Amino acid sequence: MGLAGFASKYPSELSGGMRQRVALCRALIQDPAVLLMDEPFGALDALTREQMILDLQALWLGVRSTVVFITHSIEEAVFLADRVLVMSPRPGRIDLDLRVTLPRPRRWGAAEPTFADHVRRVREVFEAKGVLRADHSGGRA
Repeated sequence: MGLAGFASKYPSELSGGMRQRVALCRALIQDPAVLLMDEPFGALDALTREQMILDLQALWLGVRSTVVFITHSIEEAVFLADRVLVMSPRPGRIDLDLRVTLPRPRRWGAAEPTFADHVRRVREVFEAKGVLRADHSGGRA
């Protein structure tokens, strides 16, 4: 988990990414049937976030427990999931139930047409609901 050499450190001495790794280890050591993760990488910088996504995929490939992963990142959801559920803002209803059948292990940033298509489908739901605005004017008013 990238924590070698930090066993004697206090939590305040660890970076945000290291704290997330510790939290993930603490959860996984219990061998849960279902792991609930609510925006676990939201406060991390881009590179640490990407590494944590890859680490989570590698861990999941080893344990294969069910993970309910909540994120606002469309790419993160499609990359990690076998199934992406998109909820409406209010009231909370399922607007899209998307099966992701991309082979594993997945490579972050790989130019996979199916990945791009899944991301596009999710984005279209947010655009249709007005959560994202499809601005095709190039920024002109």
